Formats: sequence, structure tokens, C-alpha cells
Amino acid sequence: MEITKDLFELVPDNEKDKEGVARPSMTYLQDAWRRLKQNKLALLGLAVIVLMTLAAIFIPMFSHYDYSTQDFKIANQGASAAHIFGTDKFGRDIFTRVAYGARISLTVAFVASALNVLIGIIYGGVSGYFGGWVDMVMMRIVDILNSIPMLIYVILISVALGSRDIKGIIIAMTISMWTTMARIVRGQILTLKEQEFVLAAKTLGVKPFAIIFRHLIPNSMGSIIVTLTLAIPEAIFTESFLSFVGVGISAPKASWGTLASEAVEMMRTHPSQLLIPSLAICITVFAFNMLGDGLRDALDPKMRK
Repeated sequence: MEITKDLFELVPDNEKDKEGVARPSMTYLQDAWRRLKQNKLALLGLAVIVLMTLAAIFIPMFSHYDYSTQDFKIANQGASAAHIFGTDKFGRDIFTRVAYGARISLTVAFVASALNVLIGIIYGGVSGYFGGWVDMVMMRIVDILNSIPMLIYVILISVALGSRDIKGIIIAMTISMWTTMARIVRGQILTLKEQEFVLAAKTLGVKPFAIIFRHLIPNSMGSIIVTLTLAIPEAIFTESFLSFVGVGISAPKASWGTLASEAVEMMRTHPSQLLIPSLAICITVFAFNMLGDGLRDALDPKMRK
């Protein structure tokens, strides 16, 4: 067959555009970051978290007042140029104490959440991958731990350590909160372990723990990151509640919970002393929740456009 020019025709200009590349190729994380940047509430939450963290680090360092220095001559003063948020019943600067309280509360939340993720990934990964009686026994242990209230952990650890400090609160929160992460990781592993890439790894002789931590866990990072982001505000609120009821951080250290607890008796005459730490807790918790919702949408492949 002879090929001639009559067998061909020029493509119209409007047809050429259809063959163009709609957008450049992106990795999973690049596409997630692109979608996260489009979520204004998530970016607002991220900005608030960064500001709170910076304030917790630098304000106590450069403040003219120490968080524990008392001066009864200026007790219960209102907001002024010298004391932005006023002073408490002992004459301590509330602005400095709120910033220092952020340092304590955020430290407890970040460290406890990080430990929860570490333990939950290992425990849930092993339970979900091996299944059978291993999974049954490990999940029954999780059920037992979940049945014990956190206050019991806090009291027992405080007695064992001889004091109520940051280390005891972190240990108590870690013991009682890692089970949520373990359940989520287990669910992801149960879904992923039947995929073709896992079967291929088994065929090639890859050892079980290598499959768990090199193949399954990286493919579960989306859910893990979202759960971590939502676990941090839960830890902040839990620490604040424990300190508020008197079983958390003890004096002279100050967390947001202890600030709120100390201000309760001044609520009628000086309500701002209770309102300020309460607002700090609420704003930070909402910021993490907004960021967590944004990350959930950004990391969900079903939301990809």
C-alpha cells in the first residue's frame, strides 16, 4: 500500500490543546502538600501552632519576669504596659506564666504523642501482620489497658516516682494512649498485607519484620500522621485536665492546667486569670484539629483532583 499525503489531515488548533500535559507529574507527598496549601483553615492552624511553639520557647527566655517570682505588692493587677495580661494573686506575671505553661503543656503533648506513635506502630504492625492467635492475644492486652482509667495510672506512677512531674505525666499518658495508634496501624496492616507488593516481597524471601517496617508501615504513614496530629490536642487537653484536678504538674512548675486551677478561686473577682489559660488551651486544640482535618484531606488519595 502506498502512503500518500491524502491519507493524512492537519489537526485543528483546538484539538492540539487536548494532547497537552494538564499538570506536571508529582509524588504523593508533593501532591499532598499542594492540596494542604489550598486549605486555608489548615494553614491557619499550622500558623497558630508555630506561633505558640515559638512563644513557648522564647518568651520565658527574654521576659523581664520569672514565672515563679512572687511580689505581693502588685498582686491581682489588671492588664498594663508592664504586665500585658496582669498579675495573679501572688503578683506573678501572667503573660510569662502562660508562655511557660505552653512550654510545659506542649512538651508533654509532643513527647507523649511521639512515644504513642512509636509504640503503636511497633505493636500494631506486629499484631496486624502475624494475625491469628498472636493478634488475638495482643488485642486482648490492649482491651485490658483501655479498661483502666488514666487517673489510676497517674496516681500509681506518682507514688512510684515520689512526685508529680513531667516525666510521670508523660509515662502515664503514654501507657493509656498508645493503644489508639496500635489499633489504627493494625487496621492498616490487615488491609495492606494482602496486596501484591507484599506477596512479591514474601516470594523474594524478605523477612517478616523487614516487610512490616520497610513496606507496610511507610504505606500507612498517611493515617499515622493524621492520627498523630489529632493525638497532640488530646494530650494537651488531658494534661490540662489532670493538672486542673490536682494530679498533674505540681508547683512550682506551671502548665496551662495548673494556671486554670489556681485561677478558679479568683473567677468572681478576676475572671481574666481563668479566661487567659483557658483560651490558650482552646486555641491550640482547635489549631491542631484544623491542621489534622487538613492533613486527612490532603493525604487521602480519594480527594485527589
